[in-house]
Amino acid sequence: MNKVLLLSSFLVIAPQAVQASNSHDVADSVIAQQRAALAENTQGKGFGPQSPRDIDNLAGNNTRYFGQAPEYSQMNLCNIHFHKNAEHKGGEFNSYAGNGDGKGYNTGYVYNGKLSDAELKPFKGAIGAKGHGQLEPGDTIELHYVHSTAQVKPGPTLGSCLSESISNPQLRVETQVFVIVNDTNALNFVDLTKVEMKSGVYQALNIPTNTGKPIQYAGSTTGPSYNEQASPLQVTWSVRPKVAKVDIASVAQWLANNEFDEDHAHGVRNLVTNPDLLSAGH
Repeated sequence: MNKVLLLSSFLVIAPQAVQASNSHDVADSVIAQQRAALAENTQGKGFGPQSPRDIDNLAGNNTRYFGQAPEYSQMNLCNIHFHKNAEHKGGEFNSYAGNGDGKGYNTGYVYNGKLSDAELKPFKGAIGAKGHGQLEPGDTIELHYVHSTAQVKPGPTLGSCLSESISNPQLRVETQVFVIVNDTNALNFVDLTKVEMKSGVYQALNIPTNTGKPIQYAGSTTGPSYNEQASPLQVTWSVRPKVAKVDIASVAQWLANNEFDEDHAHGVRNLVTNPDLLSAGH
């Protein structure tokens, strides 16, 4: 094979290769212990199905049924945030990033595809550095558009999705995985997160509609705080299987000023693999 072509190919996929092999990963035994603790802490206690999961396999044994939330167009958009690396696995994001630090960072799943040298050009400035490591071109993120049936306004944290009038609203998360690129022609994160009142409810106006048919299932809230404990909240998930490219400059702009007080990427929860904690779709 041509040596120049071989080198070029390596440079294109190098960021994904680096993410998938982190020398600072905790041992497999740490993740195994967390999974064992989750199983022990939920056994026989009646917890509902959990998230995240492999969206390419919707088998599950959890029988705690709850009704599917309405379409997001009938609900209030209450919060927007994102995680570094995809929490879910499947579609175009099924490459494992590694075990990470055991606390939700540098783990999860990353984009399977290849990017050009131009898309991977380093970006000047620290993006999301208040979290555990700044964002760079080639990074994968999972964006959560959280919706509630309660009469609420968009705001910080999941607390914005609850109200004193309705303590158990139905919740839905519309999910899109992105790969960050240094390209102003890619999608603009500020546009993707623009929210306005529409037909009497708050809506994110530009949720992607061309990234495959969303996979719907019954699950829970996520985040690494639930690696060893179950989430008690019931959530209808809608996860798009294809990855879209988003411009890193626009991500930086959004993190600098948004109504959700988000200034960094969140960590990810371990993929839930215990069949007793998974639903059979929705």
